[in-house]
Amino acid sequence: MSSDVSIGESEATKLTSHPMRTTVLGEVHARPFNPVSPPARMIRFGFLTTATQLQADRENLIAFCRSRGLPAPLQHDKHHRVQLGGTILRWEQHSEFTTYTWETPFDQRAGAFYPLAAALASAMKLIPQPGPVLVAIDLSIVKENAEDKDLLALFDQTSLAVAETAEGSALVATDFKPTPEGYQRILLQDRGMSRERTGSLAQHLLDIETYRTLALLGLPETQRLAPSINNAEKRLVEVTERMRKAGQLKDNHQMLDELTALAAEVEADVAASQFRFGASRAYEEIVTQRLQIIGERKTPGFPTWSSFLTRRMTPAMRTCAAVEARQANLSLRLTRAANLLRTRVDVELEQQNQQLLKSMNTRTRLQLRLQTTVEGLSVAAITYYSTALFHHLIEAAHHAGLWKYDPAYATAAFVPVAAAALWFTVKRIRRRHMSEIL
Repeated sequence: MSSDVSIGESEATKLTSHPMRTTVLGEVHARPFNPVSPPARMIRFGFLTTATQLQADRENLIAFCRSRGLPAPLQHDKHHRVQLGGTILRWEQHSEFTTYTWETPFDQRAGAFYPLAAALASAMKLIPQPGPVLVAIDLSIVKENAEDKDLLALFDQTSLAVAETAEGSALVATDFKPTPEGYQRILLQDRGMSRERTGSLAQHLLDIETYRTLALLGLPETQRLAPSINNAEKRLVEVTERMRKAGQLKDNHQMLDELTALAAEVEADVAASQFRFGASRAYEEIVTQRLQIIGERKTPGFPTWSSFLTRRMTPAMRTCAAVEARQANLSLRLTRAANLLRTRVDVELEQQNQQLLKSMNTRTRLQLRLQTTVEGLSVAAITYYSTALFHHLIEAAHHAGLWKYDPAYATAAFVPVAAAALWFTVKRIRRRHMSEIL
C-alpha cells in the first residue's frame, strides 16, 4: 500500500491559507496575452503616472465601463480587458506608468498602417488621460502575401531593423522612428503561426518598444546631472588642494563645512536619480529578455532588432551606468576627504585640549602653593589672636589670685600648643575636602 497521501481541492480549501497565497499564485497568470487572428491592428498608449494619478485613472476606467454596461476592474486589479464591439481594450497598471492597448481586426486589402490609429486615439478621449503620454505604438499584424513585398518600403530604410523568429514562422520589422502622427510603427507578418503564438509574439513586440522607451528616460537624467557632477568634482579638487596647505584650525573648520555642504548636494542628486537609473536597468533587462524569447534570425540585408538596439540603445544605457558610477565614486571621495579633514580637526582639537590641560595643571599647582602659603599665614594669624586672648585670660586670672605664675611664661608656653593644634586642624579640614572632591 502506498504511503502517499493526496489532498483534493475540496480538502485543500478547508485548510487555513496564507493571506498572500492568492496573490502569489495569481502573479504567474498576471497580464496574460490574448490569442490574435491576423489581420489585426494593435494601438498602445503608455502614460507616465504618479500614485495619485494611478488611483484617479482606475476610477475613471471604472466609470467608463459602468456607463457602458461593461464589467469594471476591481480596486486591486492591475489588468483589465473589455470588449467594445469588435474592438478589445486592454488596460494595465504598472509602478510608474499605465498602458491602454486597443486591438481590432481590419481588412488587409486596405493595407498595413492605414489611418486607423487616429480613430483609436479619438477613442482614448472617452477616458480622461491619466498622465503625459510617453508611448504610442502602431502594430500591424498581417498574413504573408506575395503581393505585399513592398511593406518594408513603408519604413525609413536608414534605421530599419528586420528579423525572423527562430522557427521562421513570422517576420517583424520596425524603424524605431515616430511617424508625423507620433506613433512607432511595427510590422508583424504571420507565416503560419497559431493564434496563441501570434498573440504572444505581438505582446512581446509591444513590450520591447514600451520598455525600450521607458529605459531611455535615464538618459535625460544623466544630461541633467552631468553639470552638477562636474562642478562637484571640481570643487572637491579645489578643497583637497587647500587641505594640503592649510594649517590653522579655523581654515580646517571652513573646509569641513564646505565638504559637508557639497556632500549634501551630491547625496540629494543621488537620492533623486537612484530610482530612475534603477528603473532604466530593469527596463533594459526586460527588453533583452523579450528579444531572447523571440529568438531572432537574421534577414539578409537588414540588422536584427538586437543588433540595432545594441548600437543605438546600449551606449545610452552605458552612459546612465557611467553617471551613476561617477555619483557613487564622488560620494565615496567626499566621504574620505571629509573623514580625513575631520581627523585633522580632531587631532588639532586634541592638541589644544592637551595644552589647555597642561596650562590648567600649572595653574592648579600655583593655586595649591598659594593656598598652602595662605593656610600658613592663616595659622600664624589665628595663633597670634588666640595667644593674645589666652594672655588676657591668664593675666586676669593672675591679678585675681587664681594663677600664681608669671603670665608671660604661660603665654609663651601656649604659643606652640596653639600653633600645632591649629595647623593639624587646618590640615584635617583640607584632607576631608580633597576626599570629597575625589
